[in-house]
Amino acid sequence: MGSIHCLGSLKILVMGGTRFVGKALVSCLINSAHELTLFTRGRNPVPDGVEHIIGDRSSEEDLRPLKDRTFDVIVDSSGRNLEDSQKVVSFTGFPRHRFLYVSSAGVYNSSEQIPIDETSSIDPSSRHIGKARTEEWLSNQEIPFTSFRPTYIYGPGNYNPIERWFFDRIMHNQPVPVPGDGKTITQLGHVKDLADAMILSIDNDLAENKIYNCSSSKGVTFNGLVECAARACGKAPTSIQTCSFDPTGLDPKARKAFPLRLSHFFTDTNSIQKELSWSPKFDLYNGLLDSFKNDYLINPSLQPDFSKDLELIRA
Repeated sequence: MGSIHCLGSLKILVMGGTRFVGKALVSCLINSAHELTLFTRGRNPVPDGVEHIIGDRSSEEDLRPLKDRTFDVIVDSSGRNLEDSQKVVSFTGFPRHRFLYVSSAGVYNSSEQIPIDETSSIDPSSRHIGKARTEEWLSNQEIPFTSFRPTYIYGPGNYNPIERWFFDRIMHNQPVPVPGDGKTITQLGHVKDLADAMILSIDNDLAENKIYNCSSSKGVTFNGLVECAARACGKAPTSIQTCSFDPTGLDPKARKAFPLRLSHFFTDTNSIQKELSWSPKFDLYNGLLDSFKNDYLINPSLQPDFSKDLELIRA
């Protein structure tokens, strides 16, 4: 375990902060002594007492209010490409303490060996390659940073169709398509666990200039995921019909009809657990239950489109 310092009140800039990961992080920070500034497009409210700069991060004119502002910590939870983060730093300068970045385990190449650790090779054709390039740039510029590579983030506020895809089929009594025999292993991580890890990293010296896989410590088969989702929905797993489809010939990383990779996708989280003394608080069932109760039931899908399910099954 590395040295932990009480840094006192910090000036923290959060790029984003009102949706999903950023919102979960701000919820954890709001009662701290830190001074928060949120930069958002202004589509969602911010907590009382938090400075709010409204703008589009792609616009240099909108970023101008950040000019010559000094921040101890910059949190980039919404950057997708290198240019996104470069523009911010070009106005603020380097953070005095740390740049926290939300990357993705999607940057890794497919591998015959699992779990995938942080030294595994990068896929240059990944749709997340901009995140890997940002990490490389932060390192080359000697900007003190900590980057997090989750697999699939889920939880209340998720705008990616992951757990909702399963909830829709279970709640509307539709067969749930699964590739092959359903034994492919995937890995999900709850958004609140990711937020906790990010906060822990701020005061920890070992986290400086580190990249961490950050997800649940356990993998789950697609069959197991359907069972957990059914239980979270209050349904008996035995009452849920699954329908196998043949993934042969489909892009294993495609997420167009089925929401997860069609191949094994499981990362090693030993580094973050050891160095930050962090462990996930949510197991899969309780995480899905949290998402179901605090998101899906509040905003249920009334008429989901299941047409792509038929395409999978027919294929």
